[in-house]
Amino acid sequence: MSDCNSITLPFSSLEPRAIVADFRGGRLTTDSGALLLRQVAEQTGLCGALDAAISDPRDPRFIVHPQRALIAQRITAIALGYEDLNDHQALRDDPILQLVAGKVPEPDAPLASPPTLCRLENRIDRRTLGRIAEVLVDQFLAAHPTPPEHLILDFDATDDRIHGQQEGRFFHGYYDHHCYLPLYVFCGDELLTAYLRPSNIDAAKHSRAVLKLLVGKLRAAWPGVRITIRADSGFCRWRLMRWCDSRGIGYVLGLAKNPALLRAAADEIARAERQFLSAGEPQRVFGSFGYAAGTWDRPRRVIVKAERNAQGPNPRFIVANVPGDPRELYEGVYCQRGEMENRIKEQQLDLFADRTSCHRFLANQFRLLLSSAAYVLVQALRRTALAGTALAEAQVGTIRLRLLKVASRVVVSARRVVFHLASSYPYRDIFREVYERLTGRPPAAAVDGT
Repeated sequence: MSDCNSITLPFSSLEPRAIVADFRGGRLTTDSGALLLRQVAEQTGLCGALDAAISDPRDPRFIVHPQRALIAQRITAIALGYEDLNDHQALRDDPILQLVAGKVPEPDAPLASPPTLCRLENRIDRRTLGRIAEVLVDQFLAAHPTPPEHLILDFDATDDRIHGQQEGRFFHGYYDHHCYLPLYVFCGDELLTAYLRPSNIDAAKHSRAVLKLLVGKLRAAWPGVRITIRADSGFCRWRLMRWCDSRGIGYVLGLAKNPALLRAAADEIARAERQFLSAGEPQRVFGSFGYAAGTWDRPRRVIVKAERNAQGPNPRFIVANVPGDPRELYEGVYCQRGEMENRIKEQQLDLFADRTSCHRFLANQFRLLLSSAAYVLVQALRRTALAGTALAEAQVGTIRLRLLKVASRVVVSARRVVFHLASSYPYRDIFREVYERLTGRPPAAAVDGT
């Protein structure tokens, strides 16, 4: 095989200049923005907390790759856009990942291989998963040094399509494919829970138990905080509402329409119809009334949005135990839960939370939590260093393209590891501003000779 370092690759010329490529650029990386993620990880203690949550049964005498290094390697790679364990075969010698994992970026110090990372995935048990899930909540608590007055927790389920013969594989009629049905809980942009479930269950399955655990953690840290849960009609279950009523937890939940609700809202629906026929424009009329389904333990306040547009009547209902004007509760509170959809898209599209291709169900839950940890890491960067910048509200994919995917040449000496970022990098001002916010100090003067 020829030595690539000794060859050139001539391309078509740009007169009068020849165009030639070679393989003598030195050690390069395309992911220098991971320096920022490394800084965030050190400040939040995320990788260390996850390492402490996972027991390591390996004999210390034969450990080459510490468990903390494995966790940092995998989470950072997910944040950088590498979804598959097999990607790490090529990433083992990447200098930025070596640095993130605590190694000096040397060619003879490769990172863990895909089989090593796979063994980590497959030795996780349920108790460990519970401790990891608790780390996510602890990260949320630590991100708020001042106790908040009010928290709104958004619950939602989504489909996680699977294609093989994984444990817990079932066909879901609504989604029309084989999938898992993970449960997510967000508070604004902050992820609190990512819980993998098989899809042969009610969408609200275990949501009350998850809420109990979250409320316990949140009120232990902030005894005076008010908590409201928000979810679609799939979570409107009387036992959940009864538990919230008895614990002082607010709720604003979607309620599937039925003939009894339509009869109770007849006045609002008729008024919206009259206003539409008179004005010729879409109309919305809001109202509230007491209602109890046959399975409920007692009546509750139901809010109706009686909408009439060119496509016909479109009444919608929510049930709430918090005070407020019906329109404000529907539009200002309930409808805002739609923002959670974007957070779930970030999880699945940008951070590969649906890459649950392991055979073991528990290993797939661990993968979901690794993706969640990657989200927590990027969200910490977004919250602490991107506020007020052009990337303040950017999604993970955009942050990755503009801030993390930065080419550099890496030079290692006895005293320093230097990442020479691309001179043509178009977002260098934002990169520098983020650096200053994370480190609390201005850039130092350049040092020649490296």
